[in-house]
Amino acid sequence: MSQTPDMSRRCRSWAARLASTGAAVGVAAAVLLVIAPLGYRAGLWSLQTALLDVPRLYVFYAGAAGAAISLTALVVAVAGRRAGWALLAVLGVAIAGGSVYVPWSFAQSGHGLPPINDITTDTANPPAFEAVMPLRQAANAEPVTYGADFPALQKQAFPDIVPAHLERPFDQAFAAALDTARKMRWTIVAVDGERGRIEATDRTFWYGFTDDIVIRVTADGDGSRIDLRSKSRIGRGDFGTNARRVRAYLSALKAASGAS
Repeated sequence: MSQTPDMSRRCRSWAARLASTGAAVGVAAAVLLVIAPLGYRAGLWSLQTALLDVPRLYVFYAGAAGAAISLTALVVAVAGRRAGWALLAVLGVAIAGGSVYVPWSFAQSGHGLPPINDITTDTANPPAFEAVMPLRQAANAEPVTYGADFPALQKQAFPDIVPAHLERPFDQAFAAALDTARKMRWTIVAVDGERGRIEATDRTFWYGFTDDIVIRVTADGDGSRIDLRSKSRIGRGDFGTNARRVRAYLSALKAASGAS
């Protein structure tokens, strides 16, 4: 008869240990996930370490271990009827699982995308960067070269990225283009209303990468045409970041202008 209380106590003890360990490992993985980009932005380690080594090795495997331990803790806690430890185990699964999902989804987002970080609505005649060039040089950015293979690569991966056409005269279209750029919270570097040019920069949220943007507005019959170009300063691929930025701008511009 004494074995039943002993077994119950053991289940409770193991539930506590496993749930605490799983949650701790999951939290550690989540902390590492946040620290990786912050350390890069602070200059503590390289981009390789922040973007690949920490997330794909330490965070992913620590998160997987934390999730496995927490799942085991959940089974033991339920068997021992320990609701509190079961709740902690569920929390551990959620935190650790999220830490696994983030680097996994980030890696998946780059699959099938071309190794380019220069996206434009006009692949035949991309808007040229001018005012941001000193900023790129000061940041030791890669040279601005639009490769001969970029148009085909972009059209295959992002066939929906095309110029915007507004049924507005040049002056009104330019004002709308500038207002939309400001609403995107980009840093405006230069505005040239006579030439229909706007240059700006934008920073990614986690890693703080600075990308350069140029907008070109031209008269097009009774309306106007808006072209956009967004380019990273480092790396080759961008996991679709510049394409998403171009899409977001064009969508906001059309919505504000009532264009289809």
